[in-house]
Amino acid sequence: MAGDALLRLEGVHASYGGIHALRDVSLVVHTGEVVTLIGANGAGKSTTLRAIAGLLAPRSGRITFDGGEITGVAAHELVARGISMSPEGRGVFANLTVLENLEMGAYVVRDPVRVRAGIARGFTLFPRLKERMKQRAGTLSGGEQQMLAIARALMSMPKLLLLDEPSLGLAPIVCQTIFSTIDAIKAAGTTVLLVEQNARTALKHSDRSYVLETGAVILQGTAAEIADNPKVRAAYLGE
Repeated sequence: MAGDALLRLEGVHASYGGIHALRDVSLVVHTGEVVTLIGANGAGKSTTLRAIAGLLAPRSGRITFDGGEITGVAAHELVARGISMSPEGRGVFANLTVLENLEMGAYVVRDPVRVRAGIARGFTLFPRLKERMKQRAGTLSGGEQQMLAIARALMSMPKLLLLDEPSLGLAPIVCQTIFSTIDAIKAAGTTVLLVEQNARTALKHSDRSYVLETGAVILQGTAAEIADNPKVRAAYLGE
């Protein structure tokens, strides 16, 4: 069962130059949940994650996390406070090894015991990374880079993990591995906010969902309710 509200957005507006990307977005993520944002390209899903992660300052509105306001707080400070993000496109450090990438993810962790525990956790979630720990990240397959991006994001021991399009461009068998890992991350106690084009699979692995359209939330509900919504089925589930 989900606990108290860990993250809350209230009336958030955000812009890229003259483009009004988020329009009065309000949502809540409770402790222990997996919540998915779905919508077409350009709907504002990734922008919402960027605003939460401190990569885009909201124009107005309020974001609170773990009982405190974080509106406009810098990204590196938010990592230290318990928010970590695996970005769209993976963003691995191509010239560093798998192990060095994981160590970079732990830059806010001062305790070497916790760093070692984080590395061990990453290798448990993704055994393939352990096999390639001395290999440069740029030589990994797309699926392996995605595994590394998620494992690196977990190195800071976040309370909230933001995942932006983790299955994008991956083969179906690799997608299954990624979503099984999301289940394991939730089971281990980390709350997840997920942006995912593969709406059908994402909803099967989520507790609740929000549907965004042109920068605004147009629907919200349990994953089952959203999956059964006729508009969602027609627009995003191909039915």
